[in-house]
Amino acid sequence: MMAVPPVLLLLELGLYASCFVCGIVAAASLTIVQGNFNGLCMLYGQVSFNATAKVIGVQTSTAPSLCYFVSAVSVMVAVVCFCLSLYWVYAFCMEGEMRRERVWVNLMIVVSGIFLFFLLITGCMLKIGRDTLCDSIIKNVPNVTRCDQAQTQKWVSPFQGDRIYTNLHKSETAVWVNFFFWLIIGVLVIVQRCRRPGAMLVPTPTGALFGEPGATAAETEPFFNRPPRPQ
Repeated sequence: MMAVPPVLLLLELGLYASCFVCGIVAAASLTIVQGNFNGLCMLYGQVSFNATAKVIGVQTSTAPSLCYFVSAVSVMVAVVCFCLSLYWVYAFCMEGEMRRERVWVNLMIVVSGIFLFFLLITGCMLKIGRDTLCDSIIKNVPNVTRCDQAQTQKWVSPFQGDRIYTNLHKSETAVWVNFFFWLIIGVLVIVQRCRRPGAMLVPTPTGALFGEPGATAAETEPFFNRPPRPQ
């Protein structure tokens, strides 16, 4: 069993809370884009332009399951971070100090690796998918040289593209920030895993949880080094 220094505990709590916020922002921003386009996933999408009506239309879109996957990963990370934050706060309030079993340290290393993998995948999907959509907008819509300019153009009803670039960019940024935070979490957990054996804690009596000092060496010595009985 290993002690968690208060500084590392506060840092982990801050990172978990930040990852929770990033996960919610990423999922919500992408869901808003889908809602504005009647459930269509605009990642890797192609647009067309009606010169007569001067409106932008959707030529092709990706399967909605692609956006569902990206949102599901962000929500899963957010839920795990929320649960971890609650657990750490509860354990600290109940015990007054934090101890972490080595098996849980190993488990957190595995969880960090899994989340980093999926966040990397979703981040790349958002980046490439948004760039593909922006290239189509710049190519097909006249007088548009930047993707964000399409937000001021009129879109075919019932589509609403007034914040399509902003929300996609926000979702992508949140995923990459989340990835960076989990990279820090992974490093912190590995550092705790590699701490010297002297950092291991010996379980203390129950009274120590309420501010009473644990047993000292002088108090425990008679149990292990009893003096010889008189002959």
